Amino acid sequence: MKDIDHPSEKIIIALDGMDKNNVFNLLEEIPEIIWVKVGLELFVSEGPDILSNLRDRGKKIFLDLKFHDIPTTVTRACFAASQIGAEYISLHTCAGIKALKMANEAAQEGAAKVNLKPPKLLGITILTSWTQESFANDLLIYQSIDQRVKHLAEIASNAGLGGCVCSPREVKFLREIYPESFDLITPGIRSIGSDNNDQSRVSEASEALKMGASKLVIGRAITQSDNRAFMFKSFCDKVLY
Repeated sequence: MKDIDHPSEKIIIALDGMDKNNVFNLLEEIPEIIWVKVGLELFVSEGPDILSNLRDRGKKIFLDLKFHDIPTTVTRACFAASQIGAEYISLHTCAGIKALKMANEAAQEGAAKVNLKPPKLLGITILTSWTQESFANDLLIYQSIDQRVKHLAEIASNAGLGGCVCSPREVKFLREIYPESFDLITPGIRSIGSDNNDQSRVSEASEALKMGASKLVIGRAITQSDNRAFMFKSFCDKVLY
């Protein structure tokens, strides 16, 4: 593995299940945090102001709202979101290549309008909660998850997106296809022996990075720990090895 000067750059803290006071307490407790993920829960409960508050505290933002709609709606959403200052914005790759291309162009235009660096759009492949069994039973999709993830990542790449979101299980074969400039962001990171909660396709931090993950999304393993600063440092130490 390459030397990593700032291991905290590899960790995105998922702020799920928190209100703004919890978030600000966490950031005071662990000032070394660089990246945060704002998902649907926090965004809906606190509104867009939470993003400007995080920016004011010098944090980099993964705006994980997983946009999925008709091309025009997804495009307008990405145009608006790109003016907030997030470094990453997620949308479902299965919205289709037309929607992804339009959204990517709109994100560039939106950021330019307010003199910001354009965000990288990330295509959601298959959520980490899905198993092969539920994939077939619930959706009547009998293609393997690996095959579907590979196909959706190809759509994201062909649309010009900056990367995709996938489980740690798919990182290795995707990294063999795509260069490091195509970011592979992996949720589903757990400590050995920890509870998987509602996620199925999970991995340990150092393993995911060795397989080619660009950054790791880690939430409850840190935010719900009795010693959050210690757990954050523990994950940073794993990034180094």
